[in-house]
Amino acid sequence: MLEIRKNSSRGAADHGWLQSNHSFSFGQYYNPEAMGFGPLLVINEDRVQAGKGFGTHGHEDMEIITYVLSGSLEHKDSMGTGSVISYGDVQRMSAGTGVRHSEFNHSSAERVHFLQIWIEPNVKGIAPSYEEKHFDLDSKVGRLRLIGSPDDKDGAVLIHQDAYLYASILNTGDQVQHQLQVGRTAYVHVIRGQVDVNGNALKTGDSLRVKDISLLEFTNANDVEFLLFDLPY
Repeated sequence: MLEIRKNSSRGAADHGWLQSNHSFSFGQYYNPEAMGFGPLLVINEDRVQAGKGFGTHGHEDMEIITYVLSGSLEHKDSMGTGSVISYGDVQRMSAGTGVRHSEFNHSSAERVHFLQIWIEPNVKGIAPSYEEKHFDLDSKVGRLRLIGSPDDKDGAVLIHQDAYLYASILNTGDQVQHQLQVGRTAYVHVIRGQVDVNGNALKTGDSLRVKDISLLEFTNANDVEFLLFDLPY
């Protein structure tokens, strides 16, 4: 199965200070056909105006991954962590038994643009934890760069789930492949640009759900950046 969901099918919310697109049901956006994909529950593409943000709020038993696309995002949490992340940084917060945090646009002049991803963990009630790592642009160009995994291999952030997250930037003429093992599914989210996946054309904001396919081939790239989730069935 290869199922495309177009950018136009995503949920949209405009709160003035926040413009958001939801790949899956979230908040006031409800779509019974978009209730997550395996343990992948949320991909929100958020644009937050200068100086604005999300006040202190709580989470439990969730892996929360933030991937900044432009600008800078300031994070503070009840674990005592405080940081500012920008493009190339990947932040992972395991909410576990409970954590409270806030996220604000660090800039007073430009908006911040980022993806926030929620993955359901395969273990509950763990101690909350925080991690961030930087992946420079060159490490993602022309290849699939592992940025999140259950064993933090290759410098990836640790995800408490049998899930592997890759980021890739393909220029014109670049091609990559990804082999899916038996019992695995995949989800592709296009951040920008255009690429064909097994002959299916995807553009900015589009996604692809993959089941019962063993090989993914990314071709006909045009200045594309995308995320690939390799997930349990």
